Amino acid sequence: MKQENQLPLSGVRVVDFGQQIAGPAVAMILADLGATVVHVDPPTGPQWDHPANAVLNRNKSCLRLDLKTASGLEQAFSLIDQADVVIENFRPGVMKKLGIDFEQLRTARPELVTLSLPGFASNDQLRREWKATEAVVAATSGAFTDMGFNRVLMGLNPSFSPLPLGSAYATTLAASSVVMALLAREKTGRGDTIEVPIAAALMEGLSYNSIVIEGMPDRYKTMREEEIERRKAANQPMDVSYEDLQEYLDPFYRTYECADGRMFYVVCPSHRNHAKRCLQALGLYDQLVADGLPDVEDLYLPIAEWKGETSIGVYPLPKKWADIISVRMKEVFLTKTSTEWGRVFGEGQIPGAPHRTTQEWVNDEHTNASGLIVEVEDPEFGLMKQPGPVTWLEESAEQMLSPRPRKKVSFEQALAELSAVAKQEVVTRPRGKDIKSASQKGWLDGLKVLDLTNVIAGPHSTAFLGRFGADVIKLDPVTPFYDPLIGTLFSFQTGMGKKSALVDITSPEGKEAFHRLVCSVDMVVINAPERQMKPLGLDHDSLQAINPGVLFCRLDCLGGPRRGPKTDYIGYDDIIQANSGIMSRFGGPETPEEHAHLGTLDVNCGFAGGLGMAVSLYHQLKTGAVSRARTSLSAITNLAQVSFAFDYQGRGPFNEPSGREVLGNHALSHFYQTGDGWVFLDANPSELDKLAGVEGLAGIKDAENTAEFLTATFKTATSDYWVNVLHAADIAAARPLSIEELRESYTREADGKVGADKGSYAFSVYDNHPSGHRVTQIDHYSIRPAEASVVALTPTEQFGHSTRVILAEVGYSEEEIDTMLATRIAGEAWGRDYLPG
Repeated sequence: MKQENQLPLSGVRVVDFGQQIAGPAVAMILADLGATVVHVDPPTGPQWDHPANAVLNRNKSCLRLDLKTASGLEQAFSLIDQADVVIENFRPGVMKKLGIDFEQLRTARPELVTLSLPGFASNDQLRREWKATEAVVAATSGAFTDMGFNRVLMGLNPSFSPLPLGSAYATTLAASSVVMALLAREKTGRGDTIEVPIAAALMEGLSYNSIVIEGMPDRYKTMREEEIERRKAANQPMDVSYEDLQEYLDPFYRTYECADGRMFYVVCPSHRNHAKRCLQALGLYDQLVADGLPDVEDLYLPIAEWKGETSIGVYPLPKKWADIISVRMKEVFLTKTSTEWGRVFGEGQIPGAPHRTTQEWVNDEHTNASGLIVEVEDPEFGLMKQPGPVTWLEESAEQMLSPRPRKKVSFEQALAELSAVAKQEVVTRPRGKDIKSASQKGWLDGLKVLDLTNVIAGPHSTAFLGRFGADVIKLDPVTPFYDPLIGTLFSFQTGMGKKSALVDITSPEGKEAFHRLVCSVDMVVINAPERQMKPLGLDHDSLQAINPGVLFCRLDCLGGPRRGPKTDYIGYDDIIQANSGIMSRFGGPETPEEHAHLGTLDVNCGFAGGLGMAVSLYHQLKTGAVSRARTSLSAITNLAQVSFAFDYQGRGPFNEPSGREVLGNHALSHFYQTGDGWVFLDANPSELDKLAGVEGLAGIKDAENTAEFLTATFKTATSDYWVNVLHAADIAAARPLSIEELRESYTREADGKVGADKGSYAFSVYDNHPSGHRVTQIDHYSIRPAEASVVALTPTEQFGHSTRVILAEVGYSEEEIDTMLATRIAGEAWGRDYLPG
């Protein structure tokens, strides 16, 4: 029966044993989407006593159970007996020691879906027993070492960021896996046992920071990279100041001061139209052209064949033109306020945004009007502004904008709630003797997807589906909008496993090909603002007229469940980093700086898009409803900042750690220099007695200044010594590793497997990459089901490589395809070379 406005996970029952962020956040997303969730805390309350729990536990019924007692354990089993999904994020084996064995649970009830989110993988023999806090996972996974070209040039290593990126990535990956397991269960009757190590999720999220492309042409090196190489060769120190660093930044990818003394971030590299619009809006384009700014027609030619030294829309620009353009842009930005420039850029369809703090973001007119921020009447904090949904279906989004506050319940009330929902369930999956045996198939086997996306977030969403068996067709224009840096280089990550075709869908003949492709798939995906849907024929009515029942997913920059003043503004990851406070926190409010990790929000937006598509598929299978899934970079920044993206009357100041010199949260959660390097200690004041029992730290309780005591003491021994003695006392600590170190230890030749058997870290080397370069990439290994299979995706093929095959599959003859290629309705490449030199 068709039930368009029913929340898509209505009827799904979840028992959430999660603590800290990742486990509760997964359950929060499921609850936001309609699942009935019971959250279980230990008798003493949440392990993490923080206002963010009001966000993480909204829409949940919360109770406390002592699993170390027979009665508490019995009550836990009673709750689990009524559940479809059980979630935990303790160290591997902890739940089993408490008496809750997921393997046994699924033997008795094969329809159950269980999810574990340990800090490090259960098969990581070195680290599985570590106390894996957010910072310890980040430090071990290279997230605080060599944090981007800026920090390298400034000589800041290690660096620190309070963003819980590991948990943020793990949350979207794990929530997606649960929904896909439920989708597969509808067909087979079987659930699954899933593990998503937070360290592995973080590595996948930071995939652009770990990729190595050997022999990459010099044209892709930025001024910062060239300066790093020059200083290393000359044995010069890395001591560039923040102010001087700005002159190594591309004029279309940097911060400018405005008339109000506030900063504005411009992100227009690699796109000819965006850069041109930017200069036109600033009143500079005509003069620069008159001064000789070249305009190369085909950026996919090797540089040696260009007619001109550079071109508008090329990233990076050579220093000569970068300097000329930057000087003039700096002068013009001083003529308007940052807010005024925000309107000019937004309404002019130019990627750029004013730097703002998280407090401003949470209270912004657009975020509140659009549902990116919602209001919840919390029983402890009163009326709270909280992050809105991470992903939603357009048809039921309005119902997600009034979350129910967390509520305390008794065991009897929690059990009654789950039981009542269970009694109302109309079971549509195989049961009993009809449950199928484990097949080792992918959760999405047979799914066909048409991918119209570009850059990072959109293409990541469809590549993500590919690992579970989806067949993805990547459709791009015959003439690219982006230069090879974004157009091709980024696709090394986002194009894996896809078949690529080039078709001009704006022409009548190309539109016919597009319609045939839409008829051949189950899902269409794009990243673009809403205003482009009808002109492209991607509005609901147009798509359904072509292929009734086809599903749709859209990702964008500033979109929310409702329209807001900035809904149709375009932008990238960096736009939201600037506008939502991430850059002000990372670099400091007066000297904002892009978060060091390329794709910080983009990659997770891709995972959230995958989650939305899985929800849409599940909803259609359960109800027959045809839906349009949505997420945005703005929704994802709220997840990345879930520790502080909220407000309420009486809230303390938004003074979380920020700036380049900050090396931790507080004296007991901080980087300290040791006798041979660094160590990150991640303790809390309640652990002072344990710290005092560590050999060498006996005087910590009597120290007048804890930070000074630890600074002096840690220098007396090696990093490994301190890590070992702190781990022996069950205190969280780690020696910061670089991604380079991780690659050296955990890389193998590509073997057709996803590397989940390798522990917390796994990289593959592709010697025969289609690009002709030797490429090292992180594996797609963070989601680890016990029964379903995960596909090792093939390396990205050259754009247009499969054009003939794809057109033939939708009924074109060889002669017709030849004509389409000859008339540029279709294409087989963007240039002679896969990656132009």
